[in-house]
Amino acid sequence: MALTPTETSLFFTRQDPEDPRLGDFTSGSAATNGGAVVQVFGWPDDEGIRLNGGRPGAAEAPDRIRRPLYKMTPSLTTERSVHLWDRGNLNPADQDLGARHEEARRLTAEAYRRGDRVLSLGGGHDYGFPDAAGFLDAFATETVRPVVVNFDAHLDVRPVKDSFHSGTPFRRLLTAFPDRFDFIEIGLQPQCNSRAHAAWAKAQGAHLWMADDVRDEADFHSHLLTWVNRRLGQPLFISLDIDVIQSSEAPGCSQSWALGLTPVAVQQTIHLLMDHLPTKGLGIYEVSPALDQDDRTSKLAALFAHQFIFHDSRGGHR
Repeated sequence: MALTPTETSLFFTRQDPEDPRLGDFTSGSAATNGGAVVQVFGWPDDEGIRLNGGRPGAAEAPDRIRRPLYKMTPSLTTERSVHLWDRGNLNPADQDLGARHEEARRLTAEAYRRGDRVLSLGGGHDYGFPDAAGFLDAFATETVRPVVVNFDAHLDVRPVKDSFHSGTPFRRLLTAFPDRFDFIEIGLQPQCNSRAHAAWAKAQGAHLWMADDVRDEADFHSHLLTWVNRRLGQPLFISLDIDVIQSSEAPGCSQSWALGLTPVAVQQTIHLLMDHLPTKGLGIYEVSPALDQDDRTSKLAALFAHQFIFHDSRGGHR
């Protein structure tokens, strides 16, 4: 299953060495300027959202996120040099959803084993499974217990019945890798999750933080830091479902709520995690340009991607 190359017109440049943009550090090849390599994948696929009864539109997201991302300047807060190897978009028309997930899993695992970091742009949150599974395929061993963190209003641990979909990625992951990784969910909302699903997740060892927990910032960060400090050195994958953000700030989403988290709260929590754990991958899901206002949500997703790209992969800034 071939990836469709990203249009080079998205690799923005001003042709100005005093005003470089991320497009100047991006190409469709592995060639590098000597900096750290981040492989970028697009999953333009919202079949899993439709199977879960959600509103389609996320299939348009990868390129809509790339547009503002590649116009951004490198970070002023670090001298870190990067090369973005944009691998292109998976073609949803090639095979069925299961085969597409298997290909995404293979591609991301291959990228991690090469020593690169991975930025995935969904698409539906069902791609949280192949992205996280590819990460665990590469890093989970008898002596390494990786960490997966999901920012989400929803647990996404619905049982797989007739088909998997955007509500099942972490049921699939916890079933496929029993007791082989540490898992936390941040930003859950009480009206979005059943008691049975929460009980199942906890029985698998998941740590659950509600949106109200996060709003008590000092207490939450203290507890999270205690949890993280017991896992120093373990590789981290972050799954960011944009519906964790309040709808006023992220209207372009299949399912967002007025009482979600603020972008700053999520940004600060991601910063804390990346400061303390070697962060290997970030997946961003459920951005729906068709439902957006002035590309507000796509730009927000691009900001989170920029934060990931310029954070040191060992945890902390250079």
